[in-house]
Amino acid sequence: MKTAAQLKQPASRDATSELDVDRLLQDMFDAAIATAQPALRVPDFLPEAPRGRTIVVGAGKASAAMARAVEDHWTGRLEGLVVTRYGYAVPCEHIEIVEAAHPVPDENGLAAATRMLELVSDLTADDLVICLISGGGSALLPLPAEGLTLQDKQEINQALLASGATISEMNCVRRHLSAIKGGRLAAACHPARVVNLIISDVPADAASDIASGPTVPDTTTCADALAVLRRYEICASPAAIALLENGSTETLKPDDPHLPCIETHLIATPQLALEAAASQSRAAGIDVHILSDAIEGEARDVGAVMAGIARQVSRRGQPFQAPCILLSGGETTVTIRGDGRGGRNVEFLLSLGVALNGEPGVFAIAGDTDGVDGQEEIAGALLRPDTLKRARERGIRPAERLENNDAHGFFQALGDSVITGPTLTNVNDFRAIFIAAQHGDLSGSR
Repeated sequence: MKTAAQLKQPASRDATSELDVDRLLQDMFDAAIATAQPALRVPDFLPEAPRGRTIVVGAGKASAAMARAVEDHWTGRLEGLVVTRYGYAVPCEHIEIVEAAHPVPDENGLAAATRMLELVSDLTADDLVICLISGGGSALLPLPAEGLTLQDKQEINQALLASGATISEMNCVRRHLSAIKGGRLAAACHPARVVNLIISDVPADAASDIASGPTVPDTTTCADALAVLRRYEICASPAAIALLENGSTETLKPDDPHLPCIETHLIATPQLALEAAASQSRAAGIDVHILSDAIEGEARDVGAVMAGIARQVSRRGQPFQAPCILLSGGETTVTIRGDGRGGRNVEFLLSLGVALNGEPGVFAIAGDTDGVDGQEEIAGALLRPDTLKRARERGIRPAERLENNDAHGFFQALGDSVITGPTLTNVNDFRAIFIAAQHGDLSGSR
């Protein structure tokens, strides 16, 4: 992980009298990513080889690395196809890796989804399908329902991303306008056995929301999807509206007879990542508190709320004593109002900074564990007590940048972006706020 600067800050406890806050926060982020690596998580969940064929399919930012882990630990014959984001491919010998666009789908994803359905279309009860699913799979499997086009899917996807809808709401729409999501890929595998290995990137780890659930049943309805479009005033094509209104694109429900025997394993989750980060903090002698692994809402609102909690800890010693670190995960949303360069994690962080207004002794990191926050090849950023002061000295107005959704531009101008490159996993957002016990001792020097 690369940042523009390193801090050395003294803490108030004897055991942490010399604490590199910047390094600690980055180490915690690294630990969250490392514990969710496919090479570490996949092997323990592999099933026994079947009497028939073994087919591997999958989609998501971690799917290629997951496929490699399967190959490295599989003793029998196998074949397959997975699709991942551009730049996230990992070489495999027997499983074909296809790269496609994310978050707005493209022709490569469409072609891969079509071929994936064909690959599993003639299986028997003696065969096994290992499905490797991770965050990003919705955009990477953009096979439209009959009567829709790829352009329809692209336009709806872009509108959803800008609307402020939650990931659950977005994926409800996506799977009801799809020919492969919402359990349809699993139905195509019938009567073969399906084993899902899933890396969760959604609040509450709902399998039907991870990549819009191509190989699991769904309990939401076309009416629910239509309600989302109306709630956020999203202008979908007449064909899409007609499909939702007549219910012809209903997803497969848990009791559907067309679903095969399905076994699902969540092999890595946001909570697992937060616990790994917490261990790093404890090893450094700093108390740590996991607030939640499933925080949702507008990124800037969450930032303002977290600022209030951090101030209460710093000034009142409530509900925790400082020094300590507050950890949280989940997936916030951003309603796009401006034309800046932003992502939900850096928007959270800039809002946190604006609300703290230079509160002494409070530092933070926020980033997406897949290495891409929004559409930028930037994972997130670091916030320090002197961040706003340094920005204003450069003529940068933090509140204006926040209103313009330009948090990436803000932190990049200060040299405080966090860049990981492709992490080959995705366990959602990561946020850590360090609060010093005696902020008078902290200079914020760089």
